[in-house]
Amino acid sequence: MSFLVAADAAAGDPGLQGYLVTYGPLVLMFVVLYFLLIRPQQKRQKTRGMMLGNLKKGDKVVTIGGLHGTILEISDDTIVLRVNDVTKLTFERSAINAVSNQPAVDEKK
Repeated sequence: MSFLVAADAAAGDPGLQGYLVTYGPLVLMFVVLYFLLIRPQQKRQKTRGMMLGNLKKGDKVVTIGGLHGTILEISDDTIVLRVNDVTKLTFERSAINAVSNQPAVDEKK
């Protein structure tokens, strides 16, 4: 019996252990959620913002709706895309989903 009393005295304040048992899993869940959900989403937002900020005339792009085109005009919040030789469409800058690696080459010389 004296061994159990000595173990309780060595353990320290039982209130501290109670807090760790109560709030430890909550803190652990928040840390896991941060690294699995929040941090990757922030990285994707940063990458997308950089992509939208680096758009320039002549870039081949794909819109969120799947429309492929070449940027003819660009302003702070709108973009004019050339879909074919005749068709020009205006989109919000945020409607751009992806940029092709190579700029479009004019076939008319």
